[in-house]
Amino acid sequence: MKYNKILVTGSSGFIGSHMADTLEENGYQVILFDVVPSNYKTKTQEEFIGDILNPDDITTAIKGCDAVYHFAALADLDEALDNPAQTVEVNLLGTINILEACRKNNVERFIYASTVYVHSREGGFYRCSKVAAEQYIQEYHNRYGINYCILRYGSLYGPRSGEDNGLWQIINNAIITGELQYMGNPESLREYIHVDDAAKSSLMALNNDFKNQRIILSGQEPMRVFDLLKMIGEILDIKKDIIFQDNTYTGHYIRTPYSYNEKIGKKYIPSMHVDMGQGLIQLINEIKNSKSNS
Repeated sequence: MKYNKILVTGSSGFIGSHMADTLEENGYQVILFDVVPSNYKTKTQEEFIGDILNPDDITTAIKGCDAVYHFAALADLDEALDNPAQTVEVNLLGTINILEACRKNNVERFIYASTVYVHSREGGFYRCSKVAAEQYIQEYHNRYGINYCILRYGSLYGPRSGEDNGLWQIINNAIITGELQYMGNPESLREYIHVDDAAKSSLMALNNDFKNQRIILSGQEPMRVFDLLKMIGEILDIKKDIIFQDNTYTGHYIRTPYSYNEKIGKKYIPSMHVDMGQGLIQLINEIKNSKSNS
């Protein structure tokens, strides 16, 4: 199947905007869809301003599309913990609205942005909403034949991230206060993946080899958050000791979870990837530049 026209929901956001760029760079016609205009829209990208909770908005935007990348979500773990009803409304009902539009418009491939939290006991209501959405996607495939690819992302970082991104928060606070602080366990491990690597790897979801598969997209290998903070401290020339504020940070996993799940996720590792140190320098410079321009 040759895909030509692709809808990207959540296109004004962190990973969504990068995915839109990657698709366009690879020759696809990209349709942007979000509740707010994208600051990263190119001249050749078409944009629909709408809400995934409004089926009419989705139906209008999806017409003529061959595939959908669904990134729109309530993705902040802490916000989800405080807003369970809104989380299920956006992350589950919104996903079902898009699946319905795919069914009615004969969309060939539905690519869903999930999370490694589906393997975990942590993640709170955010995890619950993602697990439920994955199950609905499977059932839509079983009943209506909608082909899918579920992408379970690890810890993303890089340009265009914002206040709900953990690494952005750490770096932004370090630049302002001159201190490195982490709300979590000193032994926490993360498999950080640069957003460019994540977007380029997500492109393979259109291939037949990945049809109706669950794919894990995370970093090359686990990294202690403590070591990451030391790296940031060296780049920013911060000499003070690292401050760990809370060893029992609610809802966040300590190590990247790979516990039992009835549908196995295969990990995809690109042959080339952004070096962690260079990626941190890129992100630090972006945050500094945004402050100097504000």
